Amino acid sequence: MTKAELIARIAEKAKLTKAQAESALAVFQCAVTEELVNGGKITLIGFGTFSSAKRAARTGRNPQTGKPLKIAAKRVGKFTTGKFLKDLDACKGSCKGKPADKAAVAKSVVVKAAAKSATKAKK
Repeated sequence: MTKAELIARIAEKAKLTKAQAESALAVFQCAVTEELVNGGKITLIGFGTFSSAKRAARTGRNPQTGKPLKIAAKRVGKFTTGKFLKDLDACKGSCKGKPADKAAVAKSVVVKAAAKSATKAKK
């Protein structure tokens, strides 16, 4: 999915104009970036967590010449999936046409978790 397709989907689902959806996405990206630059993290329960991570300095190789080169240490953005996204099969149909019914989604996740633990208990 491209950024334009995402904006179109947001506009359709949230009943916004494409300009409003593009503005909302830009504000979201800016807010996440600002928080990560300031050393914070953003947790969207069930969806995932945006955080920053330190990457140590290391030696790499120039792919054209094969010569070693130094890569400086830096901070990078990181996204860790939440519980809901770890099982994409549980997400099927939760966003069709309208925002997900949180109770129904939670119930499906609980039912799947119970089924998994029952299967483990039998073994």
